[in-house]
Amino acid sequence: CIFKLFDEQLKKFVSICPNFSSIEFLLNWGIEFDRMDLLCKVYGGTSDEEDDNGGIHLQRPILPPPKRAKFENFHHVSNHLPLYKSNPSANLPAQASLPGRYISKRERAAMASVEKVPDLSTTISPNSSPVLGSILDSVLPHNILSALRDQTKVYRNMIHTPERLSVVLDGHKRSVNAVQWSTSHAHLLASAGMDQTVCIWNVWSRDQKKARVLNCHHAAVKDVKWSPYGLFVLSCGYDCTSRLIDVEKGTETQVFNEDQVVGVVKFHPDNYNLFLSGGSKGHLKIWDIRAGKVVHQYVRNPDPILDAEFTVDAKRIISSSDTSKSNISENSIMVWDVSREIPLSNQVYGEAYTCPSIRCHPSDPKFIAQSNGNYIAIFSTKPPFGLDKYRRYGGHSVSGFPIKCNFSLDGDKVISGSSDGYIYVYESNTCKLIRKIKTYNEACIDVVFHPVMSNVVASCSWSGQVSVAVT
Repeated sequence: CIFKLFDEQLKKFVSICPNFSSIEFLLNWGIEFDRMDLLCKVYGGTSDEEDDNGGIHLQRPILPPPKRAKFENFHHVSNHLPLYKSNPSANLPAQASLPGRYISKRERAAMASVEKVPDLSTTISPNSSPVLGSILDSVLPHNILSALRDQTKVYRNMIHTPERLSVVLDGHKRSVNAVQWSTSHAHLLASAGMDQTVCIWNVWSRDQKKARVLNCHHAAVKDVKWSPYGLFVLSCGYDCTSRLIDVEKGTETQVFNEDQVVGVVKFHPDNYNLFLSGGSKGHLKIWDIRAGKVVHQYVRNPDPILDAEFTVDAKRIISSSDTSKSNISENSIMVWDVSREIPLSNQVYGEAYTCPSIRCHPSDPKFIAQSNGNYIAIFSTKPPFGLDKYRRYGGHSVSGFPIKCNFSLDGDKVISGSSDGYIYVYESNTCKLIRKIKTYNEACIDVVFHPVMSNVVASCSWSGQVSVAVT
């Protein structure tokens, strides 16, 4: 059939190219006929179809459609295949599906082993969390929504409707270690519990107040912080990890593994892509979220880190440790230089008590430390980081619990939990006790001021309760 279709064209080409006795190359449909012009120029003589310039013109034959795909098309298809550098065997099924490709026995055996692995994209992630309620502020009562959006109405609304702002939130099965308000979504509260969960509360919602239960950790959760970027929380715990979790989707986005129990995490005050972590082996680390790596590490002693805090200018880190040596005054509170990774002082606190909580004043050069001596001590953030021997916040009780303290956003008040279940509110400058609020029957562990309504505080207890109250 081929000779009948191309009889005339073949005769002309053979007369021009006498050195080619075979026509097998014409049967390969993948050869481009533009290459015949080049062959004619090399081997050609005269022909009946010479143009005026002496060149040779070949009439392109009309070929029937090819019965099999051209080899060049294989390369064209493979350029669109995804590349998985971390697992080369993952490409085997895609390569095997290409027509006409030879598959060796070794490749077929590898493909069979890959097929036995379940497709993770179609299965539900074990770290995904169910959606229980709405995280939107549209479900809030109108007066509370107005108070959150307009600070000028806050104080008037709180005077007339304080009972609407006071809420008891039950959901944790064990003690709660930390609570924190979201600064970008001020109606949301996060809590970290010993029941291995992080709860997200839409505090004043008319419907379901527990919006999310994040089950990403495999052990008790020690601390939780809201990302300043929005609906993300950073949590850490006894599973030796810190985890960045998408609250809206209820899934974790990054995991930062360590060789120690992580007890505290803090975002960098200037660069929110960095965060500080401290753990049971006494290691302080600054992580870069974008790279997922440690960029700074601070190691001096093996004592567990109880708390850590950046100074306002972010040039120093203040940490407290659970020291067990005979000279407990050394290393209980340390001040670190962030860039040089060296301690500037390890003899800040001269008394024989450990400090489970450290907080810096939002504007003044001072910080406070919750002492197991049942008081809050005051220190300077400037060298030599001295203790204020004439002022302290006293009256509450610690009794070995990890009781935390905090400043208000303007720095005018200091608030503290207590082992007797009360919330203690102090005046910052005079250290005078302003008010006591009975909240729990067991120890009040953590307490924080609301970022908008300055008289609203959230707290958590050793019994597993979380509550919001008006001071």
